[in-house]
Amino acid sequence: MDPAGCAIGREEELHWLALTLIPGLGTRMAGKLLDRLRTPQAVFRASRSDLMAAGLSGAVAQSVASGCSFDDALDQQRKMAERGAVAVVRSDPRYPALLREIFDPPILLYARGRLELLNPFHFAVVGTRRPTTYGLAAAEKLSADLARAGLTIVSGMARGVDTAAHKGALSAGGDTVAVLGCGVDVIYPSENRQLAAELSAKGLILSEFAMGSTAFPQNFPIRNRIISGIGSGVLVVEGAQYSGSAITAKLALDQGRDVFAVPGNITSKASWGPNLLIKQGAKLVQDWNDVIVELPPEVRRQLIERGRTRLLGSAGASQDADQASLLEGNTTGSLPEIGRKVLAVLQVDKAIHLDDLLQNVEDTSASELIAALFELEMLGLVKQLPGKNFVKVW
Repeated sequence: MDPAGCAIGREEELHWLALTLIPGLGTRMAGKLLDRLRTPQAVFRASRSDLMAAGLSGAVAQSVASGCSFDDALDQQRKMAERGAVAVVRSDPRYPALLREIFDPPILLYARGRLELLNPFHFAVVGTRRPTTYGLAAAEKLSADLARAGLTIVSGMARGVDTAAHKGALSAGGDTVAVLGCGVDVIYPSENRQLAAELSAKGLILSEFAMGSTAFPQNFPIRNRIISGIGSGVLVVEGAQYSGSAITAKLALDQGRDVFAVPGNITSKASWGPNLLIKQGAKLVQDWNDVIVELPPEVRRQLIERGRTRLLGSAGASQDADQASLLEGNTTGSLPEIGRKVLAVLQVDKAIHLDDLLQNVEDTSASELIAALFELEMLGLVKQLPGKNFVKVW
């Protein structure tokens, strides 16, 4: 990532940073000031009386008018340059589109890593810091499968489920974003030093907290609104009834996002959170397809298009003939055997339920069948209808 690629100039960036560093201002009031005055430069040019008329207290208005935060802003720019971080402000076209729509979006995000991951299809996977073996396995497997399907996995880089989610996405060669409750240059927890290095190289690390900020406990509920607000849904793997993941799920509901949960052992306290969410209407998840089928149709369509491009465009020279036959419509010849079996069972004019397909396609497990169906859908050979029903495309 090249800091020179920032969409705003250094002087404008300085004003944005200074605005976020004003003592006592807060994200919500800073956002109201920007809505009223349009730019940070205009905020700092405003008189003390104009600032108080906009709703600021006398002390905060005096802090703005004095420009006392510019020294701190210069220090932030120095630290960002040293660590390869970039400021992505609310007016920047790279700012995550869905995050901009929440009640109190951060006015500035610090970012380290692949900036192109700011605006693909984000999906959050969260859970307890003390998961069971089952919870770790579920988080890693589901995250890997969802990443293969084209979603960018978002989590908080905490120990436990968050770490498993990031590792699962990376193991699948997929994309992942970590949202921190500290500065993007602070490693927390310390045992995730290697994961943080991998994320900054292959993924993206985000935070609204200034460079060097410590991971104070009160920061984590604040950052959770970013984890839930940046994407189209949140999957809770394990967590207590009143855990941080439960807070994230509530935030997601308040933000109009879909909430998903992995069911767990009813005798385990780690399962109380997700099991309660399912009772309250969260979507039960047994495999990655349970998430994919619930995504908005436009997101599903774009995932399929991206998947098709990836399948047809990533083959090496030895696969040129297969690519040509795919592009010419002769797709069945290069499909794996399970794909050909599925196409032989599916019909154009009659939908077949996933359970019936599993019975009719011999020597196939549920996970193998679902993977084949998704690949066929990406190739435009199969269409999924509501209720996990499938038809062959004419």
